[in-house]
Amino acid sequence: MLKVLDSAVPVACWSCAVAHNDATLFCPHCSKIQPPPGGDYFSVFGLVPQLDLDLGMLEHQFHKLSRKLHPDRFARAHEKEKQWSLADTALLNDAYRTLKDPIRRTEYLLKLHGAEIGEEHAGKDRKDQKDPSRVPADLLEEAFDLNMQLEEMRMAKKMGDTDPDLQLSLQQAKKKFDGLLDDVDRDLRAQWKVWDAGCENARQESQKRMVGLLDRRRYIGNLVRDVTETLGA
Repeated sequence: MLKVLDSAVPVACWSCAVAHNDATLFCPHCSKIQPPPGGDYFSVFGLVPQLDLDLGMLEHQFHKLSRKLHPDRFARAHEKEKQWSLADTALLNDAYRTLKDPIRRTEYLLKLHGAEIGEEHAGKDRKDQKDPSRVPADLLEEAFDLNMQLEEMRMAKKMGDTDPDLQLSLQQAKKKFDGLLDDVDRDLRAQWKVWDAGCENARQESQKRMVGLLDRRRYIGNLVRDVTETLGA
């Protein structure tokens, strides 16, 4: 488990004993592989923790480190180095998948800063959050109507019936909710810039906004998923 934004802790290389950053996969002095690091995912790639990430640099670093961790390079290495190469590779892949995806990256960095994000936290009272409800207030009525239509469609399909009007209504609802997802993503990207450039107070306010946006996105995404599955069943 990577530690929370604690990538500047010096540790001694097991091979040459020279101190180095504990987030590195290889010793910068002797180039020997190191045990799985203790820093955050950003530090694994040598990147500054931020939301508006340079994806080109992320990909470059990923492929560079992947080549260095290739099993063929450790065919004659000590057993512990072989094990570390496997563990480091698994960590590298997980870090890359997390940081490459804009939503996972946002959730990850906010969690590093103490934000409560995810289904298990949705609907909980959050300090200083005005609307902690899992269901966005402006979508309550539409979500209720949509769920009723989904149930009607499921029952109709079980009976072997088709309802073109109901199907069209669900397709239109999906199109609308897809648009709402685009709106949320646009608002999130705007908050990235506030977060990356802001002072501590600005970041705290931005974090609250992004947590709310992520809750909203999760809920709308679930509705889109349900409509897609029901129409495709």
